[in-house]
Order: sequence, then structure tokens, then C-alpha cells
Amino acid sequence: MTTTLTKETNSAGITEHGATVVITHRIRAGQQAQYDAWLSDIAAISKHAEGLLDWQVVKPIDGFTTTYTIILRFVTQECLHHWMGSAARATLIEQVRPLLADDDQFVVRSGLDFLFMQDGAPTKAPVRWKQFLLTWSAIYPLSLGISLSVLPLLHDLGLPQNRFLNAFCVSGLMVGLMVYVVMPRYTKLVHRWLFAQ
Repeated sequence: MTTTLTKETNSAGITEHGATVVITHRIRAGQQAQYDAWLSDIAAISKHAEGLLDWQVVKPIDGFTTTYTIILRFVTQECLHHWMGSAARATLIEQVRPLLADDDQFVVRSGLDFLFMQDGAPTKAPVRWKQFLLTWSAIYPLSLGISLSVLPLLHDLGLPQNRFLNAFCVSGLMVGLMVYVVMPRYTKLVHRWLFAQ
């Protein structure tokens, strides 16, 4: 079996935008407990990797899926590729292979490119000015709508009036909606314009 690696770069420079790797592991039936233990081990080690900014895990839904998605963000693509090609990670991947229904698969994106990429979409990320316009046009109504509708509802339910707590709730809801709801549909809607040369 071979590891799938798609590398995305951009002319603006890899150190300016950072890099994200999205890893997917589909687990064999009955192996979730063993995989969770392995995940704790690799998380503890990878969190000491040079340049690591963030580590997130999306676990499968019991009875519906068997796929884990692990998202790691690094300061630069050099740091990301250093961790992904490290001997420590290679050893840990060999340990987990018997638990996987498919091989270790991952996709590397620079900056926020992963928000704009879809299965079957062109492998080249859209130009930055289009990413900027698309993101801005999505964030503005979201931030306005959450501030005007969701925050008052949360306050009615007992959330204290605090600007830091408000900002935390608004930003969390906005990022979640952008990543999981808005951008996958929005990029599909404007796909032709987004990837036009």
C-alpha cells in the first residue's frame, strides 16, 4: 500500500501562509478502542513537533462512520513535511496499520486553501484575491447574522453579557459554519468563477 500525498504550494511563499495537513483513517470494525489509544500516543508526540500550531480530531459517529479525520496546522510547509516524513511518525504509522481498513491517507494544503478545495475539483488552489472576496462575502453576513440573532438568544438562555465571551461564541460559531456548512456549498455554487483562469 502507498500513502497518498497531494502537495499544494503557491507563488506567494510557503512561510507566509502556513500549511495544513488533513489525515483520514478508516478503522477496521472492532478496533476503535485500540485506535483511540494509538491516537493518544501520536498526539502526545506530534504536539512537540517543530512549528505545530494546532491539532484537531474529528471522531466517527458511532454506528454511522468509521473514519477519523485529524487536522494539523504548521507554521510552514517545511515544518509540516519534516513531521510527516519523520522517523517517529513512520514508526507510529507502522504500528497502526493493522487497525486501518485503508492506508494512511493525507492531503497537504497551504494556508486556508483547504476551505476552497473539493473532491473532484482542480488540484490547483484558486488565486488569493478570489479566496479573499469569497471568504469576506461569506464572513460578513455570518458575523452580522450571528451577532443579531444567535447572541440575543444565548443571552436569553442565560449567557452572561461579556464582550470577550460574545466574541468567543461568535467566532466559534462562525468558523464552524464556514468550515462545515457554508464553504463546501458556497465554493460549489461559484466553482466555475472560482477556478477560472
